[in-house]
Amino acid sequence: MTADLVIRGARVVLPDGTVEADLVIGGGRIAAITAGERAPGAALVLEARGLVVLPGAIDTHTHHRDPGYTHKEDITTATRAAAAGGVTTSVGMPNVDPPTNSVERYRAVIERYGRASLVDFNHNPAPTILEEIPGLAAAGALGFKVYMIEDSKRSYPHIPGVGVRDHGRLLEVAEAVAATGRPLMVHPHDQELITTVEQRFWARGETDHLAYACAYASYDSLVWDGPAAWLIRLQEATGVHLHLLHVKTSRTAELVRVAKARGQRITSELNPVAVFLCNDWSNIERLGPYALSTWVRDEYTDDLWRALRDGTIDVIGTDHAPHLREEKEIGWTDMWRAPGGVPQIQEYLSLFLDAVGQGRLSLERLVELIAGGPARVFGLAPQKGAIAVGADADLAIVDLSRERVIEENEVESKCGWTPFAGRRVRGAVVHTLVRGEFVYRDGRVVGRPGHGRLVRPAGQAVPA
Repeated sequence: MTADLVIRGARVVLPDGTVEADLVIGGGRIAAITAGERAPGAALVLEARGLVVLPGAIDTHTHHRDPGYTHKEDITTATRAAAAGGVTTSVGMPNVDPPTNSVERYRAVIERYGRASLVDFNHNPAPTILEEIPGLAAAGALGFKVYMIEDSKRSYPHIPGVGVRDHGRLLEVAEAVAATGRPLMVHPHDQELITTVEQRFWARGETDHLAYACAYASYDSLVWDGPAAWLIRLQEATGVHLHLLHVKTSRTAELVRVAKARGQRITSELNPVAVFLCNDWSNIERLGPYALSTWVRDEYTDDLWRALRDGTIDVIGTDHAPHLREEKEIGWTDMWRAPGGVPQIQEYLSLFLDAVGQGRLSLERLVELIAGGPARVFGLAPQKGAIAVGADADLAIVDLSRERVIEENEVESKCGWTPFAGRRVRGAVVHTLVRGEFVYRDGRVVGRPGHGRLVRPAGQAVPA
């Protein structure tokens, strides 16, 4: 057997457990996993004793901002951050300019990614033009993303062309996406309710970050729980594969849990800020617009960790949302004018490794949430999502014992900041490999733009 690389002596997280083994990599794939026998020679040997090898993270919810908003981020800077964070596949979102809701626009974005991405990629278009949906699926889209939210005082990030809040139109979208077999990713939101609530805050002259946080969490987070319940009923009626985004409350988690127990075709996703940032009121007070999109009530935290552990939540999606500081600053006085969301693709794996060390989650369950789950939900298995012979050699090699403080001078995102600056964590990414090539090595991004490849649902041929 010939090999390009042997990773020797690491603990390797496999689908059926964690073992000490050597990994043999050839032609960009896992060629062999040897335990108790000598691995073949290779052009390169990486001594990895004391380290743990995970399948590379698959982030199916990344805002690359490219095209149209590249002053915030572009595909190269976003995937540099991904590489530094152990992410080997990054999937973009349609709120770009022009919005990705047609086959022509989707193909243009994919061509752009192909020239500039360090890691493997795809893009989730918006299913807002019904007649485009079959062609988008045929072109290789992993899933479709639709928002139920509109912005009231700002023009971004929830732009025209990517949102549907009318229930009749959502029914048509669900039926059309169901015919493709792909997941329908929905950002649940009750626009009519939040419009009523926010008008009351504005009438009192309350517009700052604290008012914004309280407005969205008012009535015990009804603005999220209500539409989540309706979407689950819509799934039952149409049979679409519903992938519910932003599970952030105890009630929504329980709604998903019950629906899954009934056998409904539902998967769900958690944004890391729901358990690491926006769930702590002191962070909202201290960081203001740099912690927000929304406040997740502190009392939901334990229930969200339970949902991560018990399979209610299938996927951790970063919702990596870079904005410039000058765009965020207005949020101290009027958060409705500041764009929501935070950058976190580079930091989230370290945060979750730290949580593993604290006993919040097992390492094997974390791997399922960041790799196995996304690959299963979006049709990338068995090529992606697990360390197995024949699978792509997409790997995150981590040191579970390394303690460090997250520093802003390490940020690879073009926006140049992180809400987690100053936080001490135990667990660090040491190396990241995409199809057997290092894109991050010993604390430095070494990947090159253009290395990334488009990933398609398993079994789908390349379109002619």
